[in-house]
Amino acid sequence: MPPFFDCLGTPIVYSPVKADLAGNIKKIRAVYDSNPTKFKTLQNILEVEKEMHGAAWPKTGATLALMWLKRGLKFMLVLLQSISDGERDEEHPNLIRVNAMKAYEIALKKYHGWMLQKLFMGSVYALPYKSDLLKALEKGREVKEEESIEKIHQFLTRVTPILDAIYEMYTRMNAELSYKA
Repeated sequence: MPPFFDCLGTPIVYSPVKADLAGNIKKIRAVYDSNPTKFKTLQNILEVEKEMHGAAWPKTGATLALMWLKRGLKFMLVLLQSISDGERDEEHPNLIRVNAMKAYEIALKKYHGWMLQKLFMGSVYALPYKSDLLKALEKGREVKEEESIEKIHQFLTRVTPILDAIYEMYTRMNAELSYKA
C-alpha cells in the first residue's frame, strides 16, 4: 500500500478507501504470484484474462482490480500535483480540501454514483492539514515545506509516466469501464 494513504488523516473515514486499494493490490498480486513467468507485466495479465474470461472481461479479476487501483492512484497523483503547484484555499492555506476536490473531480467523480459522491464531499472535512500531510510523507521528520514539495515533484516526475502508460494500455485494449460504483 502506498504510504500516502497512511497520511490521509482520520482512520475511520479513510479506512474503507485504504482497504479497497489494498484489496485491489492483493488481487493483482495473487494473479502475478500464480505464475510469475506468464504474468511478467500488467499487460500480460490483461491479455491472459481477456482470453480466459471472454465476454465477462474486463469486468472481472485483476483487470477490474487494476482499473480501480489506477483510478485511486490518479486521485493521489492529481492531489499531490495540485499541492506541488501551490494551489490552495487563500483563506485557509493549510487545508487541502481544494486539492482533494480537484483530484476527485478529475480522477473519480465520474465513476461514483450520487451516494459515493456525497460521502466524498463529507469526507474532505476529515483530511489532514497540509503541514501534517507533508510531515507524514516525510515519516515524521521536520523538513521545510519547499523540500517536501520538491520531493513530491520528483516523485510525480517518475510515477506519472507509469500511470499514464497504464491508462493508455486500458484505452488501447478497450478495457476501461465507465459504470458508476
